[in-house]
Amino acid sequence: MKFIGAHVSTAGGVENAPLNAKEIGAKAFALFTKNQRQWQAKPLTQDNIRFFKKNCEKYGFSRFHILPHDGYLINLGHPEQEKLEKSRRAFLDEMQRCEQLELSFLNFHPGSHLGKISEEESLKRVAESVNLALDKTEKVTAVIENTAGQGNNVGYKFEHLAFIIEQVEDKSRVGVCLDTCHAFASGYDIRTKAAFDKTFEEFDKIIGFQYLKGMHINDSKRDLGSRIDRHQSIGKGFIGLDAFRLLMNDARFDEIPMILETPDAEIWDKEIKLLYSLIE
Repeated sequence: MKFIGAHVSTAGGVENAPLNAKEIGAKAFALFTKNQRQWQAKPLTQDNIRFFKKNCEKYGFSRFHILPHDGYLINLGHPEQEKLEKSRRAFLDEMQRCEQLELSFLNFHPGSHLGKISEEESLKRVAESVNLALDKTEKVTAVIENTAGQGNNVGYKFEHLAFIIEQVEDKSRVGVCLDTCHAFASGYDIRTKAAFDKTFEEFDKIIGFQYLKGMHINDSKRDLGSRIDRHQSIGKGFIGLDAFRLLMNDARFDEIPMILETPDAEIWDKEIKLLYSLIE
C-alpha cells in the first residue's frame, strides 16, 4: 500500500500538522518540529506533545508514515569545528524533539564541505555527527536525504549515502530518504521503464532497499544532470508523469511515507489524488 502526503504547515503548533495533512487527503505527512530557519526554538510544551499524539491517533497517522525534517541551517559535514559543533547541537535537539513526539524518523540533508575540505572528509563528519546523536537518543532513525549536488553539497551520489551508512555504528537506526527531483538533477534518470529499472537496480546494489525509509515525490524544473535543485509539480517538469506511474506501481515503495514538496501547496490535494489514480 502507498502512503502519500505532503510537507504540511505547523502554524499554531506541531499538533496542527495532522489536521493539515488530513485536509488534503494525505495518508502520510512531513513537518518541521521547530522553525527551520532559526537555530533556537522554544521547547515543545506538554500540550503540544499530547495534542500532536492525539491528533495523529484520531486521523490514523502511524509514526512510520510521518517524516519530520530538520532545520535548513544545520550542516553536519561543516569544515569548521565551531560551526560543526553548533550544527551537531541543533541536530541533537531535533532528534530529541522527535523522541518527545514518539516519531520514528528524522530526515536531514547530509551537508556541505564549502570548498574547504574534501567530499570524503565532509562525509566522515556527517557519519560522526549521526553517531553522536544516536548515542544520546533512542528509537529515532536518522534518515539521510540525497541531494541534487548543487554548490558544495555532498550526498548527490548513491555512493555518498552508502559511505555514511557504512560508518554509522547502529545500522538499525540509519536510513535514506530518496528525493526524485534531487536524484534526477544529480544524473539518475527514471523517465522510462529501462532507465527507472537501471537507477533502482543501482540503488539496491549500492545502498540496499532495506535502508529506504521514505521518499520526496517531486518533478524537476531543470533537466537531467543539471545539479540544480528546483522542484516542479507532478507531471509538469522534466521528469514527467510516466516515472511517477512506475513508482506508484512498484511494490518496493510500499509502506513508506511518500512526501510531496512540490511548489504549489494549493494543489497538493489534487496531486495526491493524481498519484493514487496512477495505481493500476
